[in-house]
Amino acid sequence: MQCYKNGQFIDSIPLLDRAFHYGDGCFTTARIFQGIFELKELHFARLKRACQSLSLDADLAQIEKSIEQLQQQHSSLNGTLKIVISRGEGNRGYSLPLHPAYIYLWYYPATLQAFQPEWIASGMLNRALGLTMPNLVGLKTLNRLEQVLLKQEADQQGWLEALVSDVQGYIVEGVSSNCFIRINGRWITPELRYNGVHGVMRATILSRMQQSQIECEQRYIGIDELGQIQSLFFCNALHPMKAVVRFHDRALEQQPCLDLFKTLKLNQID
Repeated sequence: MQCYKNGQFIDSIPLLDRAFHYGDGCFTTARIFQGIFELKELHFARLKRACQSLSLDADLAQIEKSIEQLQQQHSSLNGTLKIVISRGEGNRGYSLPLHPAYIYLWYYPATLQAFQPEWIASGMLNRALGLTMPNLVGLKTLNRLEQVLLKQEADQQGWLEALVSDVQGYIVEGVSSNCFIRINGRWITPELRYNGVHGVMRATILSRMQQSQIECEQRYIGIDELGQIQSLFFCNALHPMKAVVRFHDRALEQQPCLDLFKTLKLNQID
């Protein structure tokens, strides 16, 4: 693992960094495969939108500088990039510092292969997401304690990923993924109006569905519809399809997920 701050290699983080004290910032997690930063434009658009909403003065060109530093050290980059934008150092208290934001980039090297569907067991978690401040909906802020507790419950159940509802009883997403659900032969993805993350892979899949004239409805999905789920898969920037073969004690249909993967060419993400 290597870490860069504003394009410079570092091995420590300032003690007064507000990312640590308040979770004051945003982030995105991306896959880099054979030197290609996958879905780069969508990741940059996500960060830009988050910076605007959070009033973060961030020079995103620093990300490119960090990647250039990595490219000089490695013949080929394969693994995960985590980009964190922090408000930076400040005095005690919530008032905003006046200097530009810090941009951190972590590189986690790994051996990667071309995407294929991954088949998992899953279920519905008991813990629910709270409603989010309106201007934070859809953003990946550094406050992820809800996801930490949800992941704890999923791990206890032996589920790699699981469905999460909000306090109103509507399905929102997975612990660290968006989800697509097939009911009555139609694909649906939850509408993300009050909480949830506007994922880059979700946006890619929706765009490709539209191009392929595959209908996908964005609407609220109540937990009372769980018994009607025919097929289900999760997606995020690190994997386009983790398809569920067993939901609690019920087997789900796998072929619709496999057909969709092939039609949308989800083995090809760039």
